[in-house]
Amino acid sequence: MAVADELARRFPRVAVVHEWLTIPGGSEKVVTAILALLPHAELFTTVYDPAPWPPVITGRPVHASILDRLPGATRHYRYLLPLMDAAFRRFDLSGFDLVISSNHASAKNVTVRPGTPHVCYCHTPMRYAWDESLLAGEAIGPLPAPVAAALAAWLRRVDRKRSSGPDVYVANSTFVAERIREAYDRDSRVIHPPVAIANLLEAPRAPSEAYLVFGRLVPYKRADVAIAACERLGRRLVVAGSGRDLERLRAIASPRVEFLGEVPDADVPEVMSRARALLFPGLEDFGMVPVEAQAAGAPVIAYGAGGVRDSVFDGRTGVLYEPGSVGALCDAIVRFEGLSFDERALRGNASRFAPERFAEAFGELLLGLTDPPEPADNLASR
Repeated sequence: MAVADELARRFPRVAVVHEWLTIPGGSEKVVTAILALLPHAELFTTVYDPAPWPPVITGRPVHASILDRLPGATRHYRYLLPLMDAAFRRFDLSGFDLVISSNHASAKNVTVRPGTPHVCYCHTPMRYAWDESLLAGEAIGPLPAPVAAALAAWLRRVDRKRSSGPDVYVANSTFVAERIREAYDRDSRVIHPPVAIANLLEAPRAPSEAYLVFGRLVPYKRADVAIAACERLGRRLVVAGSGRDLERLRAIASPRVEFLGEVPDADVPEVMSRARALLFPGLEDFGMVPVEAQAAGAPVIAYGAGGVRDSVFDGRTGVLYEPGSVGALCDAIVRFEGLSFDERALRGNASRFAPERFAEAFGELLLGLTDPPEPADNLASR
């Protein structure tokens, strides 16, 4: 019997809870992979914009919270963060046999009836509670420092209190598993998120002289460090992606830096396969882009902290460097240029994160939550 069929038999009603469904990103890829295992599941979220989502989401019941009724909620959802704990607590999940929360803020805070398994796939403990600079600067707008500090302290108290709710924590990386232990004093099992690599694995490798930065252009991803390092060394750089940091990055770049803008999905394999190497100077909880680059045969030069330590092996599939400064990245680039890399090893390493690996591991975890129900004929013979 297929895993999905067995899960449906053991858990006839399943609730999948996610923070918000507005703009597709890495955490939403995990949600869609979970829903593929649980096609009968219902979705619960704070704010829901159906426009950008595939049928795996729109083709099932999606329950949005009371916050979804507020004007502009789908655009300004992060401003609603202090209200999300209460919004999630209002959901009635008493009729469900299994609850899975996809959490990087408050989704795990839902109320679950005693005896119902609650599995939390934790992308990270709430960033806005544990990183005050993110709360004040990027998440919900510029707040006076004392207000931001007080709000972060309150969010930490609530986050830590609600952390006792889930029965099982799943972390997306060993880095996040350590953060869960530090923030919540809870153990977790690491199951890496699924990365769509099939098309990338088939892309012929044709490296150019240019390094690559790929992804959303937002300050914490530190594309400015990559630009400064390439300018200092006189190396060519391609920046692929868009975001609110784009104009600032253009202002500090010379004509040596090429900005591609948003890259269509069909063009991603070629862009990745042509990179001399991917530069990844930000701190990420996991980081799907380094896996995608390796699947296309491109090595990765990354700041050696965070989730990237699960996907990049120094000297074998890329170069890891510390600290996260421009000078350290320059040194890493120079070191990289003196090494050679096996394309097959790069692609083989990326294959560890294929969607089927996630489905196998997460399905196994869910099946391990309960004993299989006895066949009806055994029960009738008693």
